[in-house]
Amino acid sequence: MRYIRKLASAVFSPVPVSRDRALGISERLSALTTLSSSLEYLNQRKHLEPGGLNDWDIMKKSPESTNPVIRKISNAVAHREVTLALHAARAAVGVGMLLPGNSRWRGAGSLFLGGTTCLLAARHRYGTDGSDQVATLVQGATGLARLSRSTQTQDALLWYVALQANLSYAASGWVKLLGERWRDASALPGVMRTRTYGSEKIYRLTQRHPKTSKYVQHGVLALECLFPLVHLAGGRLTRPVLASAASFHVANGFIMGLGRFMTAFPSMHPMVAYTTTPASHPAVAGRDDRAVKAAGLLLAAGVAASAALAAQRRSTVLEGWPTSRRFVTRHGNELLYETGGDTGDTFGTSATFGTPGTPGTPGTPDTFGTGHGEEPVLVFAAGLASTSEHFAWITERFVNETDHPVVSYARAGYGGSLRRTTAPYELVESVDDLEDLVRGVLPAGRKVVLVGHSLGGEIIRRAADRLSDRLAGLVYLDPAHPAELQRSERQSEGSKALSETIAQASRYLRLGSGILMSRPEWLDRLPKEYRQRVFAQYTDARLWTAGKREWEAVEKDFRAFDGTIAPLPVPGLIIAAQQTVDQDPEQLLLYNELSHAHPGHGETGGIEVVEGSDHDSLLTNAAHAHRAADLIAAFLAEVAAARVPAARVPADAGQGEPQDQPQDAARTEGTVR
Repeated sequence: MRYIRKLASAVFSPVPVSRDRALGISERLSALTTLSSSLEYLNQRKHLEPGGLNDWDIMKKSPESTNPVIRKISNAVAHREVTLALHAARAAVGVGMLLPGNSRWRGAGSLFLGGTTCLLAARHRYGTDGSDQVATLVQGATGLARLSRSTQTQDALLWYVALQANLSYAASGWVKLLGERWRDASALPGVMRTRTYGSEKIYRLTQRHPKTSKYVQHGVLALECLFPLVHLAGGRLTRPVLASAASFHVANGFIMGLGRFMTAFPSMHPMVAYTTTPASHPAVAGRDDRAVKAAGLLLAAGVAASAALAAQRRSTVLEGWPTSRRFVTRHGNELLYETGGDTGDTFGTSATFGTPGTPGTPGTPDTFGTGHGEEPVLVFAAGLASTSEHFAWITERFVNETDHPVVSYARAGYGGSLRRTTAPYELVESVDDLEDLVRGVLPAGRKVVLVGHSLGGEIIRRAADRLSDRLAGLVYLDPAHPAELQRSERQSEGSKALSETIAQASRYLRLGSGILMSRPEWLDRLPKEYRQRVFAQYTDARLWTAGKREWEAVEKDFRAFDGTIAPLPVPGLIIAAQQTVDQDPEQLLLYNELSHAHPGHGETGGIEVVEGSDHDSLLTNAAHAHRAADLIAAFLAEVAAARVPAARVPADAGQGEPQDQPQDAARTEGTVR
C-alpha cells in the first residue's frame, strides 16, 4: 500500500519548474522546431525553382501577398539565393540556441527565428503547418522575456503562452467533438486511409480492434476538451496531462509524418508546468499571477463586445431595408420583401393572408402598380443559406434598365422574415409561402415570372402548378434538381460536408462567435451598399439555423424522390454555371430533363451556360450576373412574342412557306448555348 501511495504521489504531483528553466526548455524546443523546418527547406530547395511547389511567380498571386507592404517584403526575400541564405542563418541560430546558457542574447536569437518565420510565410505557403505557428508564438514570448529585466513582465509572457496552450487544446477538442466522425469514432480510420497522413498498418489495426480505436479517439477528445483542468487541483494533474499530450504529439510525428509536432507543441508545456505549480512552492517563489485576472477581464470584455455586436447585427437583419414590407402567410410566417421598378401606385405598410396560423382569404393586399402594367413582375427566390440580396446585380439591372418590376423576399427564418409556425418544417411550407406572397401582394391581373437560384429553383418549380393562372414563365439559376442526390455522386458526397458545415456554423454562432467570423471573399463582389447587411445576416445564427432546418427536410425529400418530373405549364429557362456542368456531367443531364418538362422547350427557353461562372459567382460576380440578366431579358422577350399570335401569310406568298411559327423555332431542344 505504501508503494501505491508513493506511485500516486509521483504521478499526481506538481512539476516544479522555475522561471529560468521553463524559458530555457521552451526556447530550445521551439528552436529545434525551426531548425528542422529550415533543414527541410534547404534539402528540398528544388521546390523554389520555376514550376516547383513554392514557385514565387505563382505564390505571389496568393491572398497573403495582396497587401502592398507584404508583397514588397516578400519580393525582397523571394530570390532563391536570399531565401536559402535566410534558411542557412536560421539553421545556424537554431543550433546556437540548443547550446547551454541563459544570456539575454538568447532572446535576440528567439526573436530572429520567429521573425524570419513570419518573413518567409508568403514565400513558403506550401510546407508550413501549425507547428510553425506555435514555434513563432513561443519564440516571440521567450525572446521578449529574455530581453526584459522585469520578472513581472517575464511571468506575464509565460502566462500568455500557458493560456494559449489551454486555448489551443480546448478549441481543437471541442471542434472535434462537434464533428460526427469523432463522436462515432470513424475519424482515425479515415485519416489513416489517406495518402498524405495515413498509415496502412495503423488503419488495419483500427479495423481489427475497433473498440480500442474508439477508446483512443475518445481519449484524445477528453484530453483536448478537458486540458484547462490542468490548472485545477493544485497542479496534481500536470504530470498525467502533459505526459498524455506529449505522447499524442510523438505518435503524430511517427505515424502521420508530422515530425515538427513532437517539439512545437511540447515547447508550451514548460510554461504550463510553471504556471500550474502552487504559488507556495519554492521553485516559483515570487511568481506574478496578475496575468490571469487580466485575461479574465479581457475575456469578459470580449464576451460583452461579442454579445453587443450580435445584438446590433440581429437588429439590422430584422429591421430590413427602409423600403421593406411584411406579408403574413397561411402558416403565420412573416415574410420580409422588397420591390423595385415601375410599380405604379405605392404599397401600403403590410399585407396579411387571412389569420396568422390558419389558411384564409387574402386581406387587403399591398398594390403592386394598378394592374395597368403589361410587363411581368419578376419574383426572386434565393437558395439554401442564402440571402435575397444575392440577386442585387440582377435586380438592379432590371429595375434601372427595363420596365419589369421585381420582388425579392426572404424565406421564413432568413433575414427579417420570421417563422411563426411550430409545425415540423417540410419543403411544401416554403412553396405555400411563395404562393401566398404572389397572390396576396400582386394584383390579380398581373403576370409573374418566378426566378429561383439553387434550392429556390426547386421551390419555384413546385409552385408552378399552383400559380399556373398567374405565371408567364420560370427562370432557374443553377437550380437544385430533386434527383441530384440519387444520380450525382458529386452531389451526394457534397451533401455530407454541407450537412456538417451548416450544423457547425449554427452551433458556433448560437454561442456568440459571430465576432470571430471572417468576411467571405464573395461578399466584396456584391454591390457596395449591400455588403454590410449581407454580412450581418451571415454572422447571425438565424440564417444557419434556417438553413439547417431546410437542408434536413430537403435531403430527406430528395432521397425519396421517385425520379419523375411532372410536365410544367409554362416556358422555362435554365441558366447554368459553367463549372457546375463541367465538373459534374450528370448535372447537365438533370438540367435537360428539367428543360424537357416545360412546353416549347426547343423554342422558348432551354438551357444557357454562363462561361467562367460557378454556383455562387453566377450571382455575386457582376459580369456573370449581368450576363444572366441579359439571358433572362431575352427569355422574357421570347415569352412575350410567343403570347402574340403571328399573322398567317398565304402559302403562295413570298417563298411559299407558312409564317405561323416563331422565328426561333429552329433552336434545338435542350441545347446548351
